[in-house]
Amino acid sequence: MAILGSIIKTAIDLRGAIVSEKSPVESQREVLRNLLEKARNTAFGKYYGFSKILEADDIQKSFSENIPYFDYHEMETEWWSKTQEGLEDISWPGKPSYFARSSGTTGKSSKRIPVTDDMIEAIRTTGIKQVGALTNFDIPSDFYEKEIMMLGSSTNLEKQDQFLEGEISGISASNIPFWFRGFYKPGEKIAQMEDWDKKVETIAKRALEWDIGALSGIPSWMELMLKKVIEHHDAKTIHDVWPNLKVYTSGGVAFQPYEKSFNQLLSHPITIIDTYLASEGFLAFQNRPETTSMKLVTDNGIYFEFVPFKPEYINEDGSLSKDAPALTLAEVEPNVDYVLIITTVSGAWRYLIGDTIAFTDVERAEIKITGRTKFFLNVVGSQLSVNKMEVALREMEEKFDIKIPEFTLAAVKIDGEFYHHWYLGTETEINSEEIASALDEALKEANKNYAVARSKALKGVIVNTINPEVFHEWNAKNKKKGGQVKMEKVMAEEKFKAWEKFAKSQKPSE
Repeated sequence: MAILGSIIKTAIDLRGAIVSEKSPVESQREVLRNLLEKARNTAFGKYYGFSKILEADDIQKSFSENIPYFDYHEMETEWWSKTQEGLEDISWPGKPSYFARSSGTTGKSSKRIPVTDDMIEAIRTTGIKQVGALTNFDIPSDFYEKEIMMLGSSTNLEKQDQFLEGEISGISASNIPFWFRGFYKPGEKIAQMEDWDKKVETIAKRALEWDIGALSGIPSWMELMLKKVIEHHDAKTIHDVWPNLKVYTSGGVAFQPYEKSFNQLLSHPITIIDTYLASEGFLAFQNRPETTSMKLVTDNGIYFEFVPFKPEYINEDGSLSKDAPALTLAEVEPNVDYVLIITTVSGAWRYLIGDTIAFTDVERAEIKITGRTKFFLNVVGSQLSVNKMEVALREMEEKFDIKIPEFTLAAVKIDGEFYHHWYLGTETEINSEEIASALDEALKEANKNYAVARSKALKGVIVNTINPEVFHEWNAKNKKKGGQVKMEKVMAEEKFKAWEKFAKSQKPSE
């Protein structure tokens, strides 16, 4: 019997039995008060009158009435740029130790998002909560003795003036607790490698040295790494190399689009746990096996607000109109798309993170990510969200028995008429016109606004199929491989032209 594993599992079970949680709504009120009290003497807190807000009968209402929404550009230009210059007490007490670089899925240059010591502690605490939640899943005791492969960006952070910079996965990995380092793979030396291909090649060569029980990382890059390991060892599945692999924690991206292709790399099912770690904080994680939804972390340094995801509230660039109403956790409804607004211990205030979510269980504060505000395709009134796109593509996978882990599209004009032009990443040969027709019909059934648009100004659907690796190479060309890099699902017409040129330049798969 795995003695150490049993001890660890028992300790986690006991902790879960002892720790009693407040209701999410009550926790959120307390978090907001703590954030305002701690930051009341910062430049931001003085400018927006935090002391007066704290005296209000309804602090949540006063907060939303007195502080505007901020997207990254506004927060950076008006406040974080001063922090980058070395000034203290700007939007959070003191100065941050790190800046998380995030190119996101839109935008031309990297964002630089402050990561304070309070945020590092919050991420670590949420990580422990997530480990504690593993006891809700049917995982044997010996799992807790196995090693964890965390595939992220380099932990070799760059010195920029007074700060260290890197992607949030690299910052988090460089701050793992000392007691966890024995379980952490690929280890500090390999994790510091900047060249992603070299890192993966080294992992593949050394794979048999490790007894991996869990994986953690972005699905698209994890798939590529697993394929490289399988190929290097001439194996059929990853379980031939790591037979004790039982858990995969995906990060920042919904796993469902990759499920079919990912499962082909396994010899038997493993437990999949979704998490929501963004450059701005660790926002949510899957807490129980009965659902694939994630529980918002409502008691740990992040205050959430929710704006109904309606066209009248979304500007063309994906930002929010200033008069868009924000709801508290106590006011939301299930199965409604909301734009997520966060306020954090890193000094982000009423910050538009860019994601849309929907509640699957309001009482438990469980959510699913439904898309991005900038990936909302509303040309000629189609009102097509990423969530609707993903649902339709899962139907295509079933209908045609194919895998479509990656896609992108744009609204394009041909001879004065609007079309939705899709590129689907699949390794299977399929008739483009046939799948275009099926995709069009699926979207009409799922979205009445799309159906109306198709009967009027939206002329038709065009589909091209290409090897999924073309998407990875595009990311490598425009950003870099690995880490938090994700493919943009909806492109503006000009960028789509560059994408088409790139896609056509790639050699077809053998």
